[in-house]
Amino acid sequence: MDNPNKKDDIIVGRNPVSEAIRSGREIDRILVSKGEKNGAVVGILAKAKKLGIPIKEVDVKKLDYSSGHANHQGIIAYTAVKEYASVDDIFALAQERGELPFIVVLDEIEDPHNLGAILRTAECTGVHGVIIPKRRSAGLSFAVSKASAGAVEYVPVARVTNIAATIEQLKKRGVWIYGADMNGVDYNKCDFSGSKALVIGNEGKGISRLVREKCDMIVSLPMKGKIKSLNASVAAGVLMYAAASTKD
Repeated sequence: MDNPNKKDDIIVGRNPVSEAIRSGREIDRILVSKGEKNGAVVGILAKAKKLGIPIKEVDVKKLDYSSGHANHQGIIAYTAVKEYASVDDIFALAQERGELPFIVVLDEIEDPHNLGAILRTAECTGVHGVIIPKRRSAGLSFAVSKASAGAVEYVPVARVTNIAATIEQLKKRGVWIYGADMNGVDYNKCDFSGSKALVIGNEGKGISRLVREKCDMIVSLPMKGKIKSLNASVAAGVLMYAAASTKD
């Protein structure tokens, strides 16, 4: 019987992971057992590093659980359920639709359910694409695909090395950057017309200092209760609908 913990986006063991990398398959990230010194694994990791694939050392129990207690040989890889797009692809989609670019930038959203929920709302609000960082971020995993309710098939997701540098590129292309954070302008008073990108930060830390400094405007959601913050995907949803409702 198949283990319910094992998902279709996981490649288990040295040879399968090595072949996946060699074939050019889109690898989201690699998990390797802490202190693993096997020559084959070291070689795999060297190839992965050259390709910029994120690598994380974890306890062997994590590998046991994630692989459904298969013979993982100290290494597993998570593959993307859909090929990543480029930032240019996002602009091309906006042009194809005859619309001004509407982009969502995620600064280290780590919960796959949050990423999936954001993609679902992005599809519903006409967002042309979502940008995520290669490291310290959820990727296009099975869990994200499931949480997105199919939206992962329709919303381009670009994965970049540096979010702050990417924001600078967006600004050079005429995109106005709105960062979601505390102590900003009430989003109800913001004019979201024109080419725009919404920046949503990490679930616990919010947007980083450098990313915040790159934003053209910081917008906030009014908090009328005793809790001072919203779930990242909920905050993103409110802002996406506000931005989508603004007439260009």
